[in-house]
Amino acid sequence: MEVLVVGSGAMGRWTGETLAREFSVAFADREPSAAASAAEAVGGRSVALDTTETFDAVCLAVPISAAEAAVEAHAERASRAMVDVTGVMAGPVEAMRAHLPERERVSLHPLFAPENAPGNVAAVVDAEGPVTGAILDAIGDAGNHVFETDPEEHDSAMETVQAGAHTAVLAYALAADNVREEFATPISRVLSDLVGTVTEGTPRVYREIQESFEGADDVADAARRIADADGDAFEQLYEEAGDRYREDRS
Repeated sequence: MEVLVVGSGAMGRWTGETLAREFSVAFADREPSAAASAAEAVGGRSVALDTTETFDAVCLAVPISAAEAAVEAHAERASRAMVDVTGVMAGPVEAMRAHLPERERVSLHPLFAPENAPGNVAAVVDAEGPVTGAILDAIGDAGNHVFETDPEEHDSAMETVQAGAHTAVLAYALAADNVREEFATPISRVLSDLVGTVTEGTPRVYREIQESFEGADDVADAARRIADADGDAFEQLYEEAGDRYREDRS
């Protein structure tokens, strides 16, 4: 079987490398040189973005903002299945239902940067079959933990684990003064490490996450509640935070 990976950025390359265990892999990208480089790395081939060829599966590794348009643009190239790894699920799943009603459909979200693989991969198996089964097997065989969800649960979770978390980390970075290393506490050291992890990424990727998911305002509101609290009010917020932490882990 052959899969076409649309998008030759970091996530597209990770997808191609992972699926090369089970599939012949082709790449297409707006930049032909990027597709050629990605294809060479996995012993595959590159094709034009507007190719008229068909493939057993098409996997979309495009920015969140381009996901739904990409589903429509590449639907006819997917003879049996389409998968996306764009990071949002409600929109792509609806688009795949509309444009590939009789074909296999899966939406995936690797919850890690490719350099940190393997890790957890969220999956909406909207219309399963042998091709998508082989894709999921290849991802699992690479050491990843694939778990099923639905579009609503996934996109709601991203408001906390992505948009909210990134807001909190970046806000700390923007607010923090430059202090000597000797003053670091265990908590500030962890936060500084998180700032490094986030800011070593690609601004465009983080921008698309913030534009796609709510969550930032909730973090800002919580920070303002803490900043305005004193005495008993602060202690109540502290206890509330601890209760929520323990509840999440129960």
